[in-house]
Amino acid sequence: MGLFDRFFSRADEAPLPGLAALLEARGLPGELPGLAALAPGFEAHRKAEEREAWVAAVAELHGQDLPLPEPWVEAQDHLLPELVPAWQAEREGLWCRGFIDGLSQRIRVGDRVMPAAWLTLWDQSADDVLELALDHLKHRSEGSFERLPSGAYRSPWRDGLDAARLLLPELWHGLFKDQHPFLAIPSADTLLAVPQILLPKLMDEVGRSLQSGAKPLQLAVIERIHDKLMTARLQDPHPMSAPQRELKHMDLLQALRQQELDLDPALGLPATVSMVKTSQGKPLTMALWNEGAPILLPETDLIAFSARNGEPLGIFTRQTLPRIHELKGEAVSIWGPRRVRYEGFPTADQLSRLEQFATAEQMKSLQTPAGNRGAAPRPGPGPGAPFNSQGAAPLPRHLQGAGLGVQDSE
Repeated sequence: MGLFDRFFSRADEAPLPGLAALLEARGLPGELPGLAALAPGFEAHRKAEEREAWVAAVAELHGQDLPLPEPWVEAQDHLLPELVPAWQAEREGLWCRGFIDGLSQRIRVGDRVMPAAWLTLWDQSADDVLELALDHLKHRSEGSFERLPSGAYRSPWRDGLDAARLLLPELWHGLFKDQHPFLAIPSADTLLAVPQILLPKLMDEVGRSLQSGAKPLQLAVIERIHDKLMTARLQDPHPMSAPQRELKHMDLLQALRQQELDLDPALGLPATVSMVKTSQGKPLTMALWNEGAPILLPETDLIAFSARNGEPLGIFTRQTLPRIHELKGEAVSIWGPRRVRYEGFPTADQLSRLEQFATAEQMKSLQTPAGNRGAAPRPGPGPGAPFNSQGAAPLPRHLQGAGLGVQDSE
């Protein structure tokens, strides 16, 4: 009987840990707001590790000063998806999933964005919750796109969820039968679509949205190739490659502008970043590196160097910066676009190793204020001074017609 005893007898099971004991072990109060309503979900777990993971989720929310959710039976009716810039999702640290390059999808529960820990407390998978959120949005999407005078089609709902409807291709893929569609979501309450032939009109509509003062979401336009969405990669000599590149740069400047708010001032000064166009209309990003304090340098196309007294030293291609091997940069731990911290400042000999885009005199011409040609020499601008090419002295050929975009310090 000994053999059968091993198969059919069961050792006494260890008692499951209780909620009060697990909360106490983590130093958590037992009277957290909303905890009592969620407690039945805890009791439903019949494995110790599941209960410990549940309380770990409570501890995570408490440590981040985030609220507990409503019970699933109540919360599930209030789910909706949203799209945000990838840098914003990374900055806020709540549940998100990459959608396409530069965009992330999240889930809202009423007026709150869902933290990942809520999934554990609900005992739900992210896939199931997202599917239900999309289903709710679909039920709120009756109606048809309106055709604008430009020929572009705009979503009619204007409820702050229009951009999220990019996640529902069944709403817009039939607008242009057998045509290659381009789309844009310049703000949360705007979804625009055009066939390929009207791509310039789509970019015009993005510009109008920006001028309206609406909070930007993503300015770069999106294309659908077969069944896949992606940020449009328009290469030269495509006539709209330069405008699309400019919109991408503006998205980058927006991220850098927000990132600057979270940088530790003790690390150094964030480089002022602007956008300059060549005579061929190609937009380039440019960081200003002033001698003096340590600099936090983003990955721009160009670097404009300025001496301690503000005297211009020239503009150089950033990708050639590694040629100055004496300067050792250190990556900054920060969400969003990469920044590198440099303590030193290159000497004239070291600058000569870089690929030059504009000389010191040409850079000075870009800094000359409008209407000042022929006037007495002015002292160089202070750190962070903007460039202005209007009314400047004659510029090198590759900079003639240059213009500047929004700076991240404004």
